[in-house]
Amino acid sequence: MNEAALSLKQRLNLSRFFSGEAPTAGPIVLTQRRVFILPTQRGLAFVLLILLQVLIGFVYNNNLAYLLGFLLASVFFVTILHSFKALAGLTIQPARQQAVFAGQAGPFSFQISNPGSQPRFAVDLTLQSELSISLAAEQSQTVTLYQPTRQRGWQLPGTLTLSSTYPLGLFRAWAPLRFDSPLLVYPKPASQQLPFPDSDGGQDRPGQNRRSGDEFDGVRVYQRGDAIRQIHWKAFAKGQGVHSKYYSGASSSELWLDYQQAPGHHTEERLSQLCRWLVDAEQTGLRYGLLLPGLRLPPDNGAAHYRNCLQALALF
Repeated sequence: MNEAALSLKQRLNLSRFFSGEAPTAGPIVLTQRRVFILPTQRGLAFVLLILLQVLIGFVYNNNLAYLLGFLLASVFFVTILHSFKALAGLTIQPARQQAVFAGQAGPFSFQISNPGSQPRFAVDLTLQSELSISLAAEQSQTVTLYQPTRQRGWQLPGTLTLSSTYPLGLFRAWAPLRFDSPLLVYPKPASQQLPFPDSDGGQDRPGQNRRSGDEFDGVRVYQRGDAIRQIHWKAFAKGQGVHSKYYSGASSSELWLDYQQAPGHHTEERLSQLCRWLVDAEQTGLRYGLLLPGLRLPPDNGAAHYRNCLQALALF
């Protein structure tokens, strides 16, 4: 099949009218290939009005009725051009996407530019959520639309549809677009806040909270970040609440989060619990490392390390 025949086949593919063409990473300029136009219900009613007016002119041989009918018809056909111009020439490109946790609404950002000298009014954008904007001449605007996230990993945006019924509402011009600009979705943190794991220690056996002091110095109310081995189980058994034993001496507050020690019946539950520990450790200010099969991130803290660990969980 030659290139011309293939192009014709692609143009006649009905999916182009609803979901757009193949996803692209670069900016998209709205040309006649990407903008589609059909009459609205108001437009169809307007057509019936024109036919009725012409019919009256024919039945009564009334030139004024003919004139009014042809005038309305000219307005109808000129509106097609203005409806096309409402979208034609706009440039749309994906902006930087902000990662979220699974279950949250995923924000997809796009930059829309109007390079022309004419303003654009009432341009509707739809990506499960909807937004309406207007653009002045030579103006750019960044918009954010949302769609649900259900599982971790990379998630592509659905079909972004730009549409307009400007100027008279007789026609709807629309352009379905797809972008190859995925959003990173982290695992959903476990709802239950379990104590941090207490694992093997030292340089030879990574995976432990290391403490330089080992003299028992009393008990305190349990705080998020205390290891399981610090819990005062006797006090808990007596119904005195959850307390932790603490020790004198400086503490390095260094924590290893190990996939093998995370509770759960399957991979997603383990990753969810690791995600919860990561969030808690970062909020507590601990230095934490991450151990996954085939991956070892040494202990650290801060925004960059936090993102790297969450990304490792998302792409595991």
